[in-house]
Amino acid sequence: MNITLITVLILLFGLLGSGVWIAMSLLATAGISLTLLTSMPVAKIWSQAMWNSLNNWALAALPMFIFLGEMILRTRMSDLLFEGLKPWVQFIPGRLLHTNIVGSAVFAAVSGSSPATAATIGKITLHQLEKDGYNKQLSYGSLAGAGTLGLLIPPSIVLIIYGVLAEESIGQLFIAGVIPGLMLASLYMGYVIVRVLLNPGLAPRGREQFGFRARMISLLKLLPVASLIFFILGSIYSGIATPSEAAAVGSLGSVIIAAALGDLRWSNLVEALKGTIKTSAMICFIIVGASFLSVAMGYLKLPAEVAKFISSLGLSPYLLIAILTVFYMLLGFFLDGISMIVMTLPITLPLAVQSGFSPVWFGIFLTLVIEVGQITPPVGFNLFVIQGLTGEKLETVALAAIPFFLLILFAVALITIFPIIVTILPAHMVG
Repeated sequence: MNITLITVLILLFGLLGSGVWIAMSLLATAGISLTLLTSMPVAKIWSQAMWNSLNNWALAALPMFIFLGEMILRTRMSDLLFEGLKPWVQFIPGRLLHTNIVGSAVFAAVSGSSPATAATIGKITLHQLEKDGYNKQLSYGSLAGAGTLGLLIPPSIVLIIYGVLAEESIGQLFIAGVIPGLMLASLYMGYVIVRVLLNPGLAPRGREQFGFRARMISLLKLLPVASLIFFILGSIYSGIATPSEAAAVGSLGSVIIAAALGDLRWSNLVEALKGTIKTSAMICFIIVGASFLSVAMGYLKLPAEVAKFISSLGLSPYLLIAILTVFYMLLGFFLDGISMIVMTLPITLPLAVQSGFSPVWFGIFLTLVIEVGQITPPVGFNLFVIQGLTGEKLETVALAAIPFFLLILFAVALITIFPIIVTILPAHMVG
């Protein structure tokens, strides 16, 4: 390990450890490293990196998908989603526990954010589950795990960021996440079913009865969210609209549906816009910082040297993926998912491609291992969301999430052994 890499690591983790904002830590590390170790014009490099990282039409989808999730969170669309799913899970062992998982999967298809998914579904389900006597650990764990589907099931903010940085088709990435997302949701549901069959006391024995008429009415309650999913994903996969155009349609649709439901109040709209601005600004700030650090690392020749070193080890593709999985799990203890992508992609993507994995497959792999970080302390955003909703200790929520953490790792193993799980839909995508 040469002096250049040591200097960059000390600067970066020293700043992060001292509590400096992630974006500022990235900017400062890049600027100081270039100043100390090269004679390059730092200000000029920074300005070019900032412009190049943000001057990308694909990023236009980001604030619109965030706004879409904010609108659903602040209107009755989220409550209707729960009420519509409730009659259809009564005959599955674990019953209402599955509303955490199915509800998160459906909400993920119009949101793209893991914390937003956990917050929205948790706000609806956790109180009802506790009131009905469902096991708290299984309630918290299923929500923590299912909330991560917001990163994987399209549209996904993480996949948009990855597509921009890796210069890959966001439409291809979106459709590649469908089967892995549904597979992961099925693994979660299967685990809940097995746990409840082995220990029926985890769920109340009583069962609400819903007749045919009640089930049909429940389907009507799913229409608002289902229509958004249809117009967003249908327009993307059919080739009618780009992800950015579909995001605009979805955002407008959320406003129209909120108005139709009588929920379009000025306060809701202002709060949704505020949340969108804050989240979008934070993400863009991190992208600028990471882009500057990535360019600086290129000038310092660090990615090439690290890649050369790892290549010299002669690792098999499976061993490389195993090492990268552990690497990203460790990063997930300290960094959010977007920071992990933008900081490491210049090094890890070429290594994966060199080992025979496609960039689209690697995007889904990266999203899955980032999901692990969403439910592991100390930076597990989903854990904080559930802690805030319940008032429980963080360690209680973290322990509840452990089985779902292991299921994500199992999903990583499945897509590594059977990459067709990821690649089959993009191979048949229109356009």
